[in-house]
Amino acid sequence: MKTINSELRKAYFLNKYVLITPGRAKRPKDIREETLIKRHGNCPFCPENVKKSIILDALPDKNNWEIAVLENIFPAVSLENKKAYGKQEVIIETKHHSKDLADLKLSEIKNVLKMYMRRTSALSKIKNIDYILCFKNQGSKAGASITHAHSQVFATNFIPPDISEELQLANNYKTKHGTCPYCDIIKKERKSSRLVYEDKYIIAFTPYASEYHYEVWIMTKRHIDNIGELNASELNSFAKSYQHILKKLKSINLSFNAFLHQVISNTDQHFYMKIQPRDSVWAGVELGSGLVINSVSPEDAAAFYQKI
Repeated sequence: MKTINSELRKAYFLNKYVLITPGRAKRPKDIREETLIKRHGNCPFCPENVKKSIILDALPDKNNWEIAVLENIFPAVSLENKKAYGKQEVIIETKHHSKDLADLKLSEIKNVLKMYMRRTSALSKIKNIDYILCFKNQGSKAGASITHAHSQVFATNFIPPDISEELQLANNYKTKHGTCPYCDIIKKERKSSRLVYEDKYIIAFTPYASEYHYEVWIMTKRHIDNIGELNASELNSFAKSYQHILKKLKSINLSFNAFLHQVISNTDQHFYMKIQPRDSVWAGVELGSGLVINSVSPEDAAAFYQKI
């Protein structure tokens, strides 16, 4: 794989910096993680343990579901709490306890994405909800506490500062250049050595200033505001790319976080998903200075993903 010297890189248009230090990198085959998650008693997400009365949504239906949405019984926010207003849900991605998302067929991964679409649409209709985050924690280092494959949805009236700053800086970029920064990122990365996958509808690439080892983004080429605007072709391409990335991460047993979000009051966002593996732990430099050190260059990460 191609290597480079240590280099300080700035995120595309955000005020974030990463020190890429490829000389410290481990080969992908040498990176392994021993999960700390163990099953205790009955799994709460297996069908026999899920009460029909707590299912909010399901595919194909609540009586014989393959994917089910449950109310989070330990929410950090609630619609009854004015001081922490919002809603949290859990998406059980498969009824099979032993399967990871990476093990599912393309049609099943498409259905998980469809459920993100359905929940984003449903939650956006709730009064005062302005921010919706769909996310997945896979593995102990990513914060997962239950092994059964699942995602979560977090919706609130509060726009987190990092999101608010990104929207403002994106708007500043548009004002200055007259173009969407993400559309410009696509034009740049489709010609770079960081390209992972591209077809007519989507592009996947490892970002120039990746904060995490093997970080990868999936982005629609069409400028759409949120996941609910994906058409059938875009959904199929998105799922295909996501499936490939999931399989590659499973091949080296990496924990990861995947997430996508929407700010309802802003209708001119560019939809994308971030997948951030969590094989390393941020320490003194990262926590003390905010400067992230990444020992796997995005170029090497892209080469890893490109291998079939």
